[in-house]
Amino acid sequence: MINRVLLFVIDGWGIGPLPDAVEYGDANANTLASLAETVGGIRLPHLETLGLGCVVSLSGVLATTQPQGCFGRLGFTAQGIDSVVGHWEINGVVSAVPPSCMDGVPWQVTVALEEAFGRKVIGGSVTSLGAILKDQGIDHLTSGAPIVWTDGRNTCFVAAHEAVMPREQLSQGCRAAWKRIKASGMFLRVVAQPLAGEPAALHVQRGRREFVIEPPGLTMLDVLNRSGQLIMGLGKVGDLFGGRGLTKTFPAFSAEEAFEEALSMLKKLPRGLLYVCLDCPTDDPHRAAAALEECDRRLPVLLDQLRVGDLVILTGDHGRDLSRPLQRPTREYVPLLVTGPKVPCGVDLGTRLTAADLGQTVVDAFAAGRLAMGDSFWEAVKPG
Repeated sequence: MINRVLLFVIDGWGIGPLPDAVEYGDANANTLASLAETVGGIRLPHLETLGLGCVVSLSGVLATTQPQGCFGRLGFTAQGIDSVVGHWEINGVVSAVPPSCMDGVPWQVTVALEEAFGRKVIGGSVTSLGAILKDQGIDHLTSGAPIVWTDGRNTCFVAAHEAVMPREQLSQGCRAAWKRIKASGMFLRVVAQPLAGEPAALHVQRGRREFVIEPPGLTMLDVLNRSGQLIMGLGKVGDLFGGRGLTKTFPAFSAEEAFEEALSMLKKLPRGLLYVCLDCPTDDPHRAAAALEECDRRLPVLLDQLRVGDLVILTGDHGRDLSRPLQRPTREYVPLLVTGPKVPCGVDLGTRLTAADLGQTVVDAFAAGRLAMGDSFWEAVKPG
């Protein structure tokens, strides 16, 4: 009998290209392998123990012969690559919307933003956070124009320094623009990102908000909610689902903060799902590696708090190979690691063709019903 499921989704945790990656320009992407090579090896001893090295070859991580967890990898069948697409498929809803920002922020989006803010915006290209802040930071601080860019997928980022525009004003403007964009029928995520720092050293600040339409189908969260389970979301989970199906949500500025909050909530959650987004830095490989190593270091503290009836699942939502120029989401498989008291050890879960298999497994663990798609691997990980 499962009482609690702890689902940790690490943003951009890719382990190699999906079969259709070439169609997205990601034929050779491998986020974790590239990251480990760039930093001279990565130390993830506790993830290694669970079987991470059995699903991807990494400098610094061994392929243990006796994993203490179940291991495999998840694939994605939905069109597009970002957190919305990834989390929705994990929850049993597959997006069929192609990228809308391949050539930059569409003109109609720029118009909607300028009307919402009552001022011009600058930028609009396909680029990365670090590059756009370097190119447009001083102009932004001088003119007061919000900075706009895209990763070339289905996301439009809007950033403003808190001295230029308070974060609440930034969020309100992005929400207003997103509503106009949604009304036009365009599928687009609008991200409001507050900034801080000096002109030559701008950096992201807490208070990020994401505006996304609700999933068009029944999700894992919906099914669990209807069955009476408590569902707590940490990080950007609430934004990605428009709050639907969640009992309560809590923000988190970093992966470390989300992990710490998860440890605290574990003591208070008697049953249900604790759904945690772990966002690691995306602008520097060394910071990204350090964040992953810190999460690995905290993992034993989490596992020590588990009790019989708990199930822990660690996975990702897409890749983000930082060795590539734009540092944008990449079309990759993601790890699937499962553990918990009395959960079988060393079970190879193989390659799951769709991430919806995970959602159906969680639903089965709670005996809560069926999703529209997904083949459960519950019998393979069911505690003995």
